Amino acid sequence: MTVLQATRAKAPSGATHSDRLFLLDLSGGRVLSMDPDGTNRKVVATDCPYPDGIAVDAAAGHVYWTNMGVPSRNDGSIERADFDGSNRMFIILPGGTFTPKQLHLDKANRKLYWSDREGMRVMRANLDGSQIENLIQTGDGEDDRRDQTRWCVGIAVDPERQQIYWTQKGGDNAEVGRILRAGIDMPQGETPANRSDVEVLLDGLPEPIDLEIDPDRRLLYWTDRGNPPRGNTVNRAPIDAKPAHNAPQIVVSNLMEGIGLALDVPGNRLFATDLAGSLYVANLDGTNKRTVLAAQGNLTGVAYVAL
Repeated sequence: MTVLQATRAKAPSGATHSDRLFLLDLSGGRVLSMDPDGTNRKVVATDCPYPDGIAVDAAAGHVYWTNMGVPSRNDGSIERADFDGSNRMFIILPGGTFTPKQLHLDKANRKLYWSDREGMRVMRANLDGSQIENLIQTGDGEDDRRDQTRWCVGIAVDPERQQIYWTQKGGDNAEVGRILRAGIDMPQGETPANRSDVEVLLDGLPEPIDLEIDPDRRLLYWTDRGNPPRGNTVNRAPIDAKPAHNAPQIVVSNLMEGIGLALDVPGNRLFATDLAGSLYVANLDGTNKRTVLAAQGNLTGVAYVAL
C-alpha cells in the first residue's frame, strides 16, 4: 500500500501520532496488525481464504483485504473490517472476482482497485462494492487462463497522472515479467480488451509482483519473486522515464519469495514481506535493511498507515 493509500487521520489536539502495519498471513488465513517494530501484535480477522492484498483507510478505521480463494472455483472475494476486527463484511462477494491479488485504495475518489490473476484483468469498484468494472482484460477462457503471461498480479494508482500500473509476472523464473500502465479512464469507444493506451513500462523482468509509488520522488517500487540476482528483490525505477531509459535499480536483495510491499515515504522506510514468513524494513534506497519478523507462516500483503 502506498502512502497515498494511507490517508492520515487527524489526531485530537494534544494527542500524539502513531503508526501501524497490517499484515496478511496466507497459511494461517489471518489479518494481523502490529507496531512497525513487530511488537503489540493483534489479530484482526481469521478464516480468510488465502488472503493476498491489503489496503487501509485510516480516517474511517477500515482495513480491506482480498481473498484469493481456490482458483479452480472462481470464488475470490474482498472483505472489510474495522481495525479491531468488528463489523466484518464482504465488499465483493465470493465469485465477484476470480483470484484477487494486490489491492489499492483511492480514498479521494472512493474506489478500490485490484488485479485479478486467473481472471486476467484489472478491476475496480466503489468502496461499498457497487459498480464493479473491468479496466483491463488480457485474455478470456480456459486456454488463455493457462498462459501465465496474461495473469495480472500487482496494482498501483497514480492519481497525479490519472494512470494505473499493474504487473504480469509470467511463469516461475521465466524472465518475461512486465509492468504496464494505462489511463484510469477507458478511452471512448474502446473496451478493456482492446484499449489503445496500454504501455509496457518494463519487460524482461524475472517475476514482478506487488507495486508501490513514491509520489514525492516519482519512483515506482516493486517486489520480484524470480531467481537471484535480479529476483527475490525489491526494485525501483523512475515512473515518468521513457521505457527505453528505465533500467531498474535493485534496492533490497535476498528475499525468500518476496510478495508484499509498503512505503512510508515521510519516514524514509519501505516494508517488504516474503512467503518464508519474514517482514523486513529498510530505507527507501535499500540501506539499513533489517529483519523485523521471521518464520511467521507465509506472509503476503503488507500495509503501512500513520494514525
